[in-house]
Amino acid sequence: MPAEATAQDLVQQTFLQWAKKGHTLRETSKVKTWLFTTIYREWLAMARKEKKHEEVEFEPDLHGTTQDDDPGEEPSFDALMLNSALEQLDAAYRAPLVLFYLKELSSRDIAETLELPIGTVMSRLSRAKDKLREILRRLEESASSNIITFPAS
Repeated sequence: MPAEATAQDLVQQTFLQWAKKGHTLRETSKVKTWLFTTIYREWLAMARKEKKHEEVEFEPDLHGTTQDDDPGEEPSFDALMLNSALEQLDAAYRAPLVLFYLKELSSRDIAETLELPIGTVMSRLSRAKDKLREILRRLEESASSNIITFPAS
């Protein structure tokens, strides 16, 4: 199913849930968290059926780089490599990372969405970043070792 159609289905299911259960929300200030939690659960259900997970578009201007060396240096990986690295991350680490950096949820909102203690979320974010750096380095090394240079003729 194309990503746009999947997104539309998820939004539709989320607002269907809101129509059915939204009146039970006690604090109206928590609507955003409730909606993110619901759409995340809908996505998990869909992913379990299809055995897939969300593809993420990495935009260095929005999300920064993962290189510690020189902040002005361009990252040596692209969106495809980042997506591949995210696929290799365990779901327990991938979910908080995607929610924090790409969906821009607060740690508290992530904790509520994933039904985890906030300390666990913080710990998983830290470990996820370390594991992602490790995977990206490995992918970068394997990509650079596959480059064949030809002498100029």
